[in-house]
Amino acid sequence: MWYVQSHHPAYPARQNDRLIKNLEKAVNGEHSAVVCYQKIAQKAPDSKTKQQILEIRQDEIRHFNAFLTFYTSLTGRNPDISITEPCPEQFRYALESAFKDEQETVDFYLDIADYVKDRTIREAFKRAAADEQNHAVWFLYFLSKR
Repeated sequence: MWYVQSHHPAYPARQNDRLIKNLEKAVNGEHSAVVCYQKIAQKAPDSKTKQQILEIRQDEIRHFNAFLTFYTSLTGRNPDISITEPCPEQFRYALESAFKDEQETVDFYLDIADYVKDRTIREAFKRAAADEQNHAVWFLYFLSKR
């Protein structure tokens, strides 16, 4: 578990507010991905594709838990968790949506890592960005196979 003190001296109030807002967005994005990837996996055309999508989903669960821990450590409360991205019903459209979302998330996470002073949080976002890029490659591969 990671714990960041709420009134950490490395965080001026404005940066802390920005980080809290971005953590809430990250938590909700990861939650949306976890829910969607479960649906996508159920529609996978074969067991290998399904297994890979479920592995991607496990990464998203890990990101969700890390970001939730940071958020609650900084704020002392849980965020309002909701689905922020709809998951298309058709397999191909769901893959396209997932690919696009993963690519956008890479940039979002790297932007956060650029301004965060806390090393633990910075490294978690860098690692998550690398995972998201890897996920995007997998989704692109699945799209190219169809």
